[in-house]
Amino acid sequence: MAEKLERSLGLRSTISLVVGGIIGSAIFMKPALMASQLGSPLLLIMVWALAGGITFLGALTNAEAAAMMPETGGQYIFFQRMFGDFTAFLYGWSAFAVFNTASAASIAYVFSIYAEYFVHLPRLPKETEQLIYLYLPGVGKIFPLENIGVKSLTILLIWLLTLVNYRSTRSGDHVQVIFSFLKIAAMVFLVAGIFIFGKGSFSNFSHPASHTGWSLILAMVAATSGAFWGYDGWNNITFMAGEIKNPQRNLPIGLMMGLLIVISIYILLTLAYSYALPITIISSSSLVAADAASSSFGFGAGALIALMVMVSTFGCTSGNILATARVTFAMAREKMFFTAIGNVHPNFKTPGNALLLHGFWTSLLILSGSFDMLTDMLVFVSWLFYGLGAVGVIVLRKKLPNAERPYKTWGYPYVPIIFIAMASLFLILTLYNDIKNYRDGTSPFINSVFGLVLASMGIPFYFYFRKKSK
Repeated sequence: MAEKLERSLGLRSTISLVVGGIIGSAIFMKPALMASQLGSPLLLIMVWALAGGITFLGALTNAEAAAMMPETGGQYIFFQRMFGDFTAFLYGWSAFAVFNTASAASIAYVFSIYAEYFVHLPRLPKETEQLIYLYLPGVGKIFPLENIGVKSLTILLIWLLTLVNYRSTRSGDHVQVIFSFLKIAAMVFLVAGIFIFGKGSFSNFSHPASHTGWSLILAMVAATSGAFWGYDGWNNITFMAGEIKNPQRNLPIGLMMGLLIVISIYILLTLAYSYALPITIISSSSLVAADAASSSFGFGAGALIALMVMVSTFGCTSGNILATARVTFAMAREKMFFTAIGNVHPNFKTPGNALLLHGFWTSLLILSGSFDMLTDMLVFVSWLFYGLGAVGVIVLRKKLPNAERPYKTWGYPYVPIIFIAMASLFLILTLYNDIKNYRDGTSPFINSVFGLVLASMGIPFYFYFRKKSK
């Protein structure tokens, strides 16, 4: 009989894994771009709340499938039961090739950027950096030697946390609990400091929006994409359902409580930023949190904020590594990936080979340096599957009407239908926006289409593994 992963995660761990898997770098990196797109602090706050609300509807819906099928592998297992092996494989392939590994790479990269606040990382001369490159038709050039010091530290961080999780799920869990607590405490301290000691003004909130009509809708869609990246990772806990104690209770409760904590923190931080700084300053700031803190604590606050961001991204990277390799692991157990990837380590009882494979692929993405492009496409592709997962909940109600459902979606069928409609609208408008920007010459690449191309590249692999399994 194949060895099974140990159920070692309780409700506290589940909540901390949800929070830690979501809060990373977006709340420190995205507000500037979102502010420049919207031009209004009230719209900025509204977009974070709107994206959080839509994500919460998705959590309410997908928690039904998670409680119904509490097995390691998460949405891969869900899609298999909902739509069959083909859709499940495409999800698992996309998770491996696009959004899971790219997400870990981009978050870890931010850790290394902020590390340069304290230690200067080496960099090669510009001519040397561009000496070696890989040209991708329709994409551009990849320079693996570019910013090699930051990339090297990022890869080192990925492998450090991969090995921690390789040796013990419980060790990875402890790391996640500690860093989730530290990052939340630091953010609460920042918000309290800005409002109590800051020299901001509530008049900053009265700045009008810079767009109207259709232009405003497209601007909000673009900003919502950034906010969705901030909430991305909300479903990672479902990948580890097979390792959660009493999953029928702890999984949906942990998922919803963790997400509500994150939504509250994001809105409070955005309120604090907007109180401390005019929207025009936020728009042009490369380090919004540090600038806002400087207005409250003085210039020495930069080091404090840099350290806070490093703590946040460290914990979020750990959470991503801990959870996401379980999808590839589950595929291999189903003989729809390389068989060795589905082995449980005989001593550590962890999906060791899957973790090592993800570490290797994530390192390649880090060397590619194309993190902005990956961030945009991973949000698009992941939300395609989030919406499809909600459709699947409705499908299972039809296919398996009498199946045991320890948790049923609140407000069914209205909540799933609203979520599906909002996700579909986001995907359509994002695709329209990307193509429009490409045709206008404001963007050199259609990121959403490229994400779909990468996802579709899994199709020949599906038929290969299907033939091999037979």
